[in-house]
Amino acid sequence: MDTHSADVVVVGAGQAGLSVGYHLHRTGFAPGSGFVILDADNGPGGAWQHRWPTLVFDRVHGFHDLPGLPLPPAEPQRPASEQVSAYFAAYERAFDLPVRRPVRVRAVRSRPDGRLDVHTDRGTWTARALINATGTWTRPFWPHYPGRSTFRGRQLHTADYRGPAEFTGLRVVVVGGGTSAVQLLGEVSTVAAATTWVTRRPPAFNDDEFGPELGRAAVARVDEAVRAGRPPGSVVGVTGLPVTPEVRRLRERGVLDRLPVFDRITPDGVAWSDGRFVPADVILWCTGFRAAIDHLAPLGLRAPGGGITMDGTRVVADARVHLVGYGPSASTIGANRAGRAAVNEIRAWLAPAAVLH
Repeated sequence: MDTHSADVVVVGAGQAGLSVGYHLHRTGFAPGSGFVILDADNGPGGAWQHRWPTLVFDRVHGFHDLPGLPLPPAEPQRPASEQVSAYFAAYERAFDLPVRRPVRVRAVRSRPDGRLDVHTDRGTWTARALINATGTWTRPFWPHYPGRSTFRGRQLHTADYRGPAEFTGLRVVVVGGGTSAVQLLGEVSTVAAATTWVTRRPPAFNDDEFGPELGRAAVARVDEAVRAGRPPGSVVGVTGLPVTPEVRRLRERGVLDRLPVFDRITPDGVAWSDGRFVPADVILWCTGFRAAIDHLAPLGLRAPGGGITMDGTRVVADARVHLVGYGPSASTIGANRAGRAAVNEIRAWLAPAAVLH
């Protein structure tokens, strides 16, 4: 396997990784010797390229431009996966970002000389600092419920969803209280024989418009968690579910008549301890994602609380490592700001030694 060297290795070329690349380049890090971006996907687009085709751009909430290059005029009914992937590809070309793909990072380990070895399926990169921007899409969360392995129907996660057509005439149980659960439930309900929506807690719908104040409150809550070493929580847990025109239509149709989550799964459906039973052909788990950071495990970064203790984007346990798109920066606008902050801090931290040009 080949061995390479760069001052900074960026892992991931989604919104966060491209923002980091832009700021590294404009502050003097040379593409290649100064920094490299390693991306596991076959093409540009980050997690957006994997979104279901029926998610058109008009239904995307809160997408923000990358720094230095605005998104071209949106085509409201074009799949978001296509539009965003094309935008990311143009962005990589416009700023000559050194993205290497497909490169899958297996592990990051510390070297005796103080640098980091980034082990991949395409060789090893040695770096003085690492910015992780891998997001969550590759780590879907599947909660455990008794009997799950006995279910004779189909089980799939949000990450597997490709549109409502495959659910035609089927009885579908949708699990989860987030925005994706509501979107997918709405689509599936138009073709399924029956849908049942279950959540662990009553969904918190919010009729207020999502504005800067609510956004700051959400970011502050998540930032508090990661500074304390706890896993970052859900933004929806702070902001609530926005009541859009689509949500109002679903309410009128009775689609959002929610049940508390079941106690167990049977071969033919889901059951509650009070005797209630709902037959099902499909269980659609809209139960969120976890941070894709297993490759950082050899560095021993996790705190006793189960998360990684952060100070801004910097990992408190290891100043060489920054996480962008993690915790409070896990949004398109948050990733942009965090990318700039991470680069400024890394540049200052590396200042005593020469930066490669």
